[in-house]
Amino acid sequence: MGDNAGALLPLLLLALAFVVLIVLPMRTRSRALAQTRQLQAGLTVGTGVMTTSGLFGRIVGLADDSVELEVSPGVVVRWARAAIAEVREPSTDRPAGGGEPSPPARADGEPDPV
Repeated sequence: MGDNAGALLPLLLLALAFVVLIVLPMRTRSRALAQTRQLQAGLTVGTGVMTTSGLFGRIVGLADDSVELEVSPGVVVRWARAAIAEVREPSTDRPAGGGEPSPPARADGEPDPV
C-alpha cells in the first residue's frame, strides 16, 4: 500500500501544479476581461478616460467600435473603444498652461546648456 501512495504523489503534485499555474490565472484573466468589456460598454460622453497606451482625454463622441477623445482644448482624436483602459479624471497637479513646467532660469538669465 505504501508503494502505491508513493507512486501517486508525483501525479498529485503535477495536478496541483497544473491548477495553480494554468487554471487559476486563466480564471483571473477571464474576470478582468469581463470587467474591461463592461467598462468599455458603459462609456458616456464627458467621461475622463485613460487609454491602454497612457493617453488621457475626455470622451466627446461615441460610435459602436470607436470613441473620440478631446486630449487638449480643441484637439480631438479617434481611438478604438477597446483601447480604453480605465475611467479617470484628468490630474489636477498639472500647470494651468497644460504643458510641462518650464525649468528655473539660471542666475545670469541664460538657459542651461543641454
